Amino acid sequence: MAQDLKEWYNNIPPITRVWFTLITALPLAGRFGIVSGRYMYLIWEFLFSKGQIWRPITATFFYPITPQSGFHYLITVYFIYNYSFQLETGVYKGRPADYVMMLAVSWISCFVLALAFQIGVFMDMSMFVVLYVWCMINRDEIVSFWFGTKFKAAFFPWVLLGFRLIIQGRFLAELCGIAAGHLYFFLKFKYPIDFGGPSLVDTPRFLHKYFPSTRTTAGFGSTGQPLRRAPDAGEDDDVQYRGRHQWGQGRRLADD
Repeated sequence: MAQDLKEWYNNIPPITRVWFTLITALPLAGRFGIVSGRYMYLIWEFLFSKGQIWRPITATFFYPITPQSGFHYLITVYFIYNYSFQLETGVYKGRPADYVMMLAVSWISCFVLALAFQIGVFMDMSMFVVLYVWCMINRDEIVSFWFGTKFKAAFFPWVLLGFRLIIQGRFLAELCGIAAGHLYFFLKFKYPIDFGGPSLVDTPRFLHKYFPSTRTTAGFGSTGQPLRRAPDAGEDDDVQYRGRHQWGQGRRLADD
């Protein structure tokens, strides 16, 4: 069994593997008292008045695990793992620098929103970012949710938002995650393609130095991929990605 777990872990794409490790190790360290959770939260006063500059980083990967929040934490980790895996092996395959750039821009957006709305940790926000971006790229993919419900991926972030609102009675962090994901998607893909503007979040060269690409063809939203506007007025004007994806039509969320 240990060998199987090691093989599974090593087969996770590298960026997703690091992210998965951090969102597993840091919350568990807080749960078992190895580190104090009170040093992990994003708190305006401690960040700016006391110079505790690590808080934006720890708040990205920390989640307070309690008997009441444990199941929610596991679901959130699963969604991050799954959709980050799909993005890194799909549209960002062979382009780790671009994926790091996407996460960096999104996490900065989450940080600003978390400060504005006094959200202490933003793992939920990060999960909705990768979920939203994947769903917009694969907007016509049919996904299945609980109780056999099926719908296009474009609606899934809102369905999950409504589900959490009903079950948990809150939605602010999730809505902020959707906003951060939409901001990145608009600046990177929607604005250059639908409005003819420049890409406003191009990956800087130093990231390519540390995360070199392993393929020469560009990904979604870049030169070399089959990006287009719909040629007819009656067709969908939204950008589509025509590559292969691990998440097939009708696949249930709990099957992995």
